[in-house]
Amino acid sequence: MSKNIVIHDYDISRSKRNKVNGHESFVLWFTGLSGSGKSTIANKVEEELFYKGISTYALDGDNIRSGINKGLGFSKEDRLENLRRISEVGKLFVDAGIVTIAAFVSPLISDREQVKKILGKEDLIEIFIDTSLEECEKRDVKGLYKKARAGEIKNFTGIDAPYEAPKDPEIHIQTETTEVDQAVQLIINYLEETHRI
Repeated sequence: MSKNIVIHDYDISRSKRNKVNGHESFVLWFTGLSGSGKSTIANKVEEELFYKGISTYALDGDNIRSGINKGLGFSKEDRLENLRRISEVGKLFVDAGIVTIAAFVSPLISDREQVKKILGKEDLIEIFIDTSLEECEKRDVKGLYKKARAGEIKNFTGIDAPYEAPKDPEIHIQTETTEVDQAVQLIINYLEETHRI
């Protein structure tokens, strides 16, 4: 950080925003292979929270890579920078009193450790959307696996770039045996049981 940057203390704090909103603010971080169902489940979770009167915002590859991270590619370095920026944006949203929903492949354990370091473990709930590569390839909604197999996309997670499953996520959902509505309810139950909402 530059020596010329001085952090200003604003009178309206996160705790005041949380009090007005009537709930805590934190990040739900969905990780899993492309096609695992991250965005589908995240979308339904946000909808459920929103209709419970909770202030929410969802971040995913579409709204991040078409804007703030527009200039980044998919090299290891760019992916790391992509996640660093997402984490910093998430941190601002948490400070704003918003329950932030982030759905990103975030393939490496070290990547997700960086996310935890930026956000703070107490503000991050890691959700592993566990779907086999075979099932993700069957779904292939965006045709990305087909392109990766044909060599049209390089460094594609699960094909020629690794995915390291979380070792101890707060929530672990196996989509091949759990329907979307069941997955959403598992997440809502966790948030209620841990008094986050």
